[in-house]
This record gives sequence, structure tokens and C-alpha cells, in this order.
Amino acid sequence: MRSVRETVRLWWSPARIGEEGRTPDYRFSLANERTLLAWLRTGLALVGGGFAVDQFLPRLHPGLRTVFTVALLVAGALCAVRAVNHWVRCERAMRRGEDLPVSRFPSLLAVVVGVLAAAMVVLVAVGWTR
Repeated sequence: MRSVRETVRLWWSPARIGEEGRTPDYRFSLANERTLLAWLRTGLALVGGGFAVDQFLPRLHPGLRTVFTVALLVAGALCAVRAVNHWVRCERAMRRGEDLPVSRFPSLLAVVVGVLAAAMVVLVAVGWTR
């Protein structure tokens, strides 16, 4: 098993992944890349949501606005970093003929976004945004 340092190095030098195993069917590699791009779009949307909360909800209590803004920005950053890591892990697994790695991150991200959305609904319903 590679160390975290070695895995992060592969983020910046994806050609080194080609040194492992056999080249998979290009369609799988392209699907893996599309998944990476979808995760990056999700991260970008979360960052945009963080800025939107900060800029477009000025009547929200400043402490709550900061919590929501920071939570969305951090979730977006984690999503982007996790996307690259997952891409590398999947590409390596395909080259080695191993099972694709599983991750709890999508579930965690869904729970965080769901909790934030539910909290915003409650805040709007009680009128704390006025």
C-alpha cells in the first residue's frame, strides 16, 4: 500500500500511474475522468454556494452566516481534493485488475449538504433571515 505522500505525488505526475499494471480499456479511463470532472463541478458548486450565502443573506445572523459559508467552502475544497485522490485510486485499481475502491465520502457529503439545506429551511421558516 502506498503512503499518502506517494499517492499525492501521483496527483502531479499521472504518467507514473502508467508504469503500473496493464493499460485498461480507454473507455473506463475516460469514464473515470468524467467522474473526476463531475466531482470537481460539485466542489465548485459548493464553493459558489458558500459565497452566495455570504453575499446574498446579509440579514442572516452573522455567526450563522459564517458557519454556513465556511461549511460550504470547506465541503467544496474537500470535494475537489477527494476527487483527485479517488481518480488516482480508481486508475491504479483498473491498471492492476483490482476491484474499484469504495468510499464513504459521497454519503458524508450528502449528509452535510442535507443538514445544511434543512437548517436553512428552518431558518427561513422561522424568519431569522429577515
